[in-house]
Amino acid sequence: MYSLELSLRYSPFPIAIQKKEFEDVKRIYEEIKNSMNEPLETSNLVELRCDKVQDKLIAVRAQEIISVQIYEKSSVAGGAKRPGFSLDID
Repeated sequence: MYSLELSLRYSPFPIAIQKKEFEDVKRIYEEIKNSMNEPLETSNLVELRCDKVQDKLIAVRAQEIISVQIYEKSSVAGGAKRPGFSLDID
């Protein structure tokens, strides 16, 4: 299972969906990247559907997306860090 996670402007919590196939999540990732590059005047609405939770539908304006990432959802639970970037300050 692959997860696609969006970070939104002015929102501390990300939005995520899961897809079974990497090709599906990669295609959506590319569509979102292209939408993010559009001029602000022609901002698109991005609709997402989750494979894991069948009734989960998300619609968000592309201009509100500030980052998008893909990661493989492993079945191993534990003390692993969450995917993404982290800042280690000692």
